[in-house]
Amino acid sequence: MFKELNPLLHSELRLAVMSLLISVEEADFVYIRQQTGATAGNLSVQLDKLAKVGYIVVTKTFKGKMPCTLCKITPQGIDAFEEYVEALKSYIMK
Repeated sequence: MFKELNPLLHSELRLAVMSLLISVEEADFVYIRQQTGATAGNLSVQLDKLAKVGYIVVTKTFKGKMPCTLCKITPQGIDAFEEYVEALKSYIMK
């Protein structure tokens, strides 16, 4: 039987963001945008969706006088990502 895939993580961009964040302590908006190739507007919307469900924490700060948006995966986000990967394996391993 196939496991249900988390629809929130099944989006290509949100999955890419989670894949990046699971391997680092935190990442800034510019780094995530560069790595994913997303537009700033689309990335902002997707980060907001992930933050609203508690998968990531978004902190707005400054580096000198420049604004800086930092993103960090939460324990809930790690669990959701790991469950998604396990569910995906049920499709691949059949």
